[in-house]
Amino acid sequence: MPRQEVFFEQKTGDRRVAVLKTYDRSYAREVFKSIGEEAREALAEALELRKNYAPEDIPDPNGSDYDDFIWEQVCEAAREDVRNDPSLYSFFVVSEASVAKNEDLYVSPDWPSAEAYAKRRVTGAW
Repeated sequence: MPRQEVFFEQKTGDRRVAVLKTYDRSYAREVFKSIGEEAREALAEALELRKNYAPEDIPDPNGSDYDDFIWEQVCEAAREDVRNDPSLYSFFVVSEASVAKNEDLYVSPDWPSAEAYAKRRVTGAW
């Protein structure tokens, strides 16, 4: 797996919430496929879809094209400086671990939304 860096980590009891920066597009895609509805909504907000697209250009969130549309937006936003490397992408993954399980809950092309999501997980502000 390509290199990863821990950008945020907080422990609460037996839970650990972390934000990892990864350059592995396939890992980010797997995380994206497994995120829940609240994470998908948070990601759509972070991508500012309503600000950047006319309503008719955004697929129905319950439709089959929505996930592909969101993933394309994530990848476009995750692309690093194309002058240096046109195929380099960076993603931020929120991971939560406890004694019973370890799961990746959120993926984003930007650090601020990943940090906000992680902090909401830590505080239980859902």
